[in-house]
Amino acid sequence: MSDSWSNSEEETPASIGGVDLHLDLHTGRVREALVDALRDAVRSGRLAPGTSLPPTRSLAADLGMARNTAVQAYSELVAEGWLISRQGAGTVVAQRAPDRPRPVPAGARASVPHRHLHDLRPGRPDVSAFPRTEWIRAVRRAVSSAPDSAFGYGDRLGRPELRAAVSTYLARTRGVDVTPERVIVCSGASHGFALLAQALRAQGVSELAVESYGLGMHRKVFHDNGVRTRPIGVDGVGARIVDLEALGSRAVLLTPSHQFPTGVALDPERRTAVVEWARRTGGIVIEDDYDGEFRYDRRPIGALQGLDPDHVVYVGTTSKSLAPGLRLGWMVLPERMVPAVAEFKGGHEVVGVVDQLAMAELIETGAYDRHVRAMRLRYRRRRDQLVDAVADAAPDSRITGMSAGLHVLLELASGNESAVVEGSAWQDLAVYGLAQFRHPDITEQRDALVIGYGTPSASGWPGALEALCRVLP
Repeated sequence: MSDSWSNSEEETPASIGGVDLHLDLHTGRVREALVDALRDAVRSGRLAPGTSLPPTRSLAADLGMARNTAVQAYSELVAEGWLISRQGAGTVVAQRAPDRPRPVPAGARASVPHRHLHDLRPGRPDVSAFPRTEWIRAVRRAVSSAPDSAFGYGDRLGRPELRAAVSTYLARTRGVDVTPERVIVCSGASHGFALLAQALRAQGVSELAVESYGLGMHRKVFHDNGVRTRPIGVDGVGARIVDLEALGSRAVLLTPSHQFPTGVALDPERRTAVVEWARRTGGIVIEDDYDGEFRYDRRPIGALQGLDPDHVVYVGTTSKSLAPGLRLGWMVLPERMVPAVAEFKGGHEVVGVVDQLAMAELIETGAYDRHVRAMRLRYRRRRDQLVDAVADAAPDSRITGMSAGLHVLLELASGNESAVVEGSAWQDLAVYGLAQFRHPDITEQRDALVIGYGTPSASGWPGALEALCRVLP
């Protein structure tokens, strides 16, 4: 048969994966026409990721071409990354995002966010491991034993049962110097930061020093409440406390136990230095202990707040240890700040009383400790698997910040960060580059990925790891 195709643009059906696929084979050589048609079907989303393609013999017979032509077309698309061929498993469409979004049905929202098949973004726990049974038991016990007054408007500081339980837990596990009277329950860390921003602004504080790499949404919370953020450097031993003197700020936000996203712990000398700075200047240190429960290869590092409870605000949440959807967190404040922050919180409680009572019950019965220990083991295994897989796939790359938390920093030996992040989309993999977290006022460029290993479910983790290894240079 000739290697040229007729001038007809009529679509020729081929049975692929049990469904009719219409390949638009344009004028030209047969192999090029087949490659273009299959590529277009994948790019447009008509061939979904994971779709099994027919054996080359069947495809060639259906389209009336030589089998070798179909073999060459498949081989070219495999080399380009559109298809995946595995021994004994046939050929399938790669897990990659289409160039064009699929049409939105009439009446649907104009903008529909793409849900990646694999998600390795940092700061997210495995919510499939949420302790549903223990939570239900805690809700039943807490609701049945709660006084009638618990279901009224309540104390704006939070339920006393939860504030007492949190005080005991933080003192025992994080070395926090705390009494229930200095605990305020909030709806997650962002809510807590908003309250702190308002309280600081009322005291005339208009600037907040922050680490040069951190969560943009936290910077935005302060900005939206009238407090500008200014960066201080981060190096191999944490935030550069010496930079505070040059800025002249009266408050600083730190992640001292496990810097986000670089993963380093604040050096003991710098921990002492920032406390001395706060005492000397009357400044306030806001400590975000976002994943304080998860330590693997090092002794637990106590909370910075334990060094000076009069100058350090401790902020913690259940977003990493349980689930972000609970919207449940707490602040431990210097005594003098409690009235002002409580005033900005408003006249009534904003966190559901049942969730507060259940959380208190979970802590008091030891169920929370058991869950954290179990997740610590699970996450450590994942981290070890990630380190081993990257060592095989990209031996020249370097992983740092892996002794704690739910993410690692993967420093790229070759290729640039943006290219790898863009390439991950073709594998339907969500990853963030380090630039995602860089303060807009700094120009430093480091090529690295911030790989979160907490998000995938147990069944989804192997596939996510394979997708990552495929995109590493």
